[in-house]
Amino acid sequence: MELENKLVSILGKSVEDASDEELYTALVKLVKERADAVPPIEGNKKLYYISAEFLVGRQLGKNLINLDIYDSVKNILNTHGKSIHAVERCEKEPSLGNGGLGRLAACFLDSIATLDMCGDGIGLNYHYGLFRQEFRNLKQYEVPDQWLGGANMLKDTGVSFPVQLAGKTYMSHMYDMDVIGYKAGKNTLHLFDLDTIDESIVDEGISFNKKDIAKNLTLFLYPDDSDKDGQLLRIYQQYFMVSNAAQLIISEEKKKGHDLSQLHHYVAVQINDTHPSMVIPELIRLLVEEGITMRRATDIVTGVCGYTNHTILAEALEKWPLEYLQEVVPHLIPYIEALDYGVACAYHADPNLRIIDHDNRVHMARMDMHLSHSINGVAALHTEILKNQELHPFFIHYPMKFNNKTNGITFRRWIMHCNHDLSNLIDTLIGENWKKDAGHLENLMQYYNDENVLSQMFDIKRHNKERLAEFIKRDTGIELNPDSVFDAQVKRMHEYKRQQLNALWVIFKYMQIKNNILPPRPITVIFGAKAAPAYRMAKNIIHLILCLQELINKDPQVSPWLKVIMMENYNIAKAEIAIPACDISEQISLASKEASGTGNMKFMLNGAVTLGTADGANVEIRQLVGGDNIYIFGRTSDEVINLYATNGYHASDYYYGDEMIRNVIDFITGPELTAIGDADMLNEVRDNLINKDWFMTLLDLQSYVAVKETALVDYENQAWWKRKSLVNVAKAGFFSSDRTINDYNRDIWHLK
Repeated sequence: MELENKLVSILGKSVEDASDEELYTALVKLVKERADAVPPIEGNKKLYYISAEFLVGRQLGKNLINLDIYDSVKNILNTHGKSIHAVERCEKEPSLGNGGLGRLAACFLDSIATLDMCGDGIGLNYHYGLFRQEFRNLKQYEVPDQWLGGANMLKDTGVSFPVQLAGKTYMSHMYDMDVIGYKAGKNTLHLFDLDTIDESIVDEGISFNKKDIAKNLTLFLYPDDSDKDGQLLRIYQQYFMVSNAAQLIISEEKKKGHDLSQLHHYVAVQINDTHPSMVIPELIRLLVEEGITMRRATDIVTGVCGYTNHTILAEALEKWPLEYLQEVVPHLIPYIEALDYGVACAYHADPNLRIIDHDNRVHMARMDMHLSHSINGVAALHTEILKNQELHPFFIHYPMKFNNKTNGITFRRWIMHCNHDLSNLIDTLIGENWKKDAGHLENLMQYYNDENVLSQMFDIKRHNKERLAEFIKRDTGIELNPDSVFDAQVKRMHEYKRQQLNALWVIFKYMQIKNNILPPRPITVIFGAKAAPAYRMAKNIIHLILCLQELINKDPQVSPWLKVIMMENYNIAKAEIAIPACDISEQISLASKEASGTGNMKFMLNGAVTLGTADGANVEIRQLVGGDNIYIFGRTSDEVINLYATNGYHASDYYYGDEMIRNVIDFITGPELTAIGDADMLNEVRDNLINKDWFMTLLDLQSYVAVKETALVDYENQAWWKRKSLVNVAKAGFFSSDRTINDYNRDIWHLK
């Protein structure tokens, strides 16, 4: 009753008389008041997790759960004829991230707080995020993703730091977002901005003047860097982020009275991918200004910093022309050159170790590896590839720095919040200890042969499919069959993730149905993905999928058996509806190319069965669930790496040598699709698959088709499939981000 009275007091009216928007605004205020009463987590050592992305998702529901009042608020609203879900939909999703990198960072902050570790996040307060995706004429268009304004969880701190950019001083503005642990204390996500940002400079789509830094610096996440101005803007953003981070660290340490020469005893900095790499020379610079020698400052910062590598894709390991850095951060150049000189003196025989290469490009990852005390990959396979292939020269010199920290997800959001029915069922079966220690999910295995429990889980999945079908109907007008197999591939659009492989299977299945070869039951194929604005081929693949959606869903012969859905502007809120509804989780990246993946973990936790290559964390999923409860296809990572090394893969050999492959490829530019699509875009997809296919789609197509067909047949053995689903949930505990964070702390951070 106290909680209801407080809500009514904030509203100034009864719950019945309040709109959903008014209830949302009141609940935001209630959460902030409750958060103010949560004690900040303290410790002898503090972590600063620096990341270009924090894909935090909607905050209201997550905070209500972690404050342990979600069910109470839900019941109050229900009593007065209101829906917590309708209220949550009033929240604009913070546009602070894009994909797995940002979602991982958000999960990590949640776990750090839940485990009562002292650790804050540091990033940028993007006004428009990456972009909002719109589909027009079966193509992706980008528009600003407006989220600021109105009620949200940000707090204006009034804190400001001076940042030198291209010889000018810019005053930052720090906004904070409470990170409340589950039944625990709280930490903070610090987001830096400029008061001079001018949203009106954005022209058609997401184009804007990239040179006007005062007005554009925090407008967008990952501004187009296909030209010099875009690359310079990326450097401006990255230095702005790390300069604020470094100044915040130094100011907080001074307030605590700590000796800066002992900074490594009090502070841990985790560099999340290469975007925050300049924090290394910036911290060194600030320590030198405090009177510490360059050599000593370098040792201190090396002891403070750890580096997480998230990719083996060379293009993602940032390399900036030295002249660009000279233009943006001239005061850092002496420090970067001094660090490179130290590397040259120590390893003069190997130019591949130099921070500044022979083309005068500064390699951020190399700087991270030389000047951090820890280098970690994010899945067992990924780390081994880093050590033995991509970063092998560094592994030779720094074997003790390398370690693996397999990624994880926060179960508070990815089952407790998005799948209440399954979460509640688990509570009744094994108690609630799994919410704090996900290893307890293993206790679900005692129900492996319990038909009653298996049926309850299956009924929950059916309900979630109905919920997704209702959402899709409202969103697109397309009707889905909840009794069909829901097969989902939702993730960032990139050729190495191979959405094009799935699209080729869709064509294969379409052609079968047109020839009256029908599947055991209807199939719904669900895609969701954004393509980077300048990534032409990724946008072409989206166009192909949208053309297939249009063709198939309007074909009266095929649509009863096959539906294709491309979810527009896929984000966390849509993921929370799609993931609990999925039967088959598509994780089909080319082996050796996906560092880890975290979508595979979210689907697994919600009872989906993985169909994928032996790549990233799929390898560890298979080890946990066993070969009978996962579907693995395609070449191994060693085979793929060897094909790259020997130039042994030629897509045209597969096209001309296999009739099935040739037929599905030719369909892309056949009369059915060109009648509704852009012939040039479709031709580019076909030509790429035949003449380039850098991520070896055709190499695995036959294997993919065969294994996917097996999975669809197996689904018809419902008793067996229910057990597969239960095993996946029961074995998912390893992939809790709580476990991952405990691993980081044990081996890298040593927070006290």
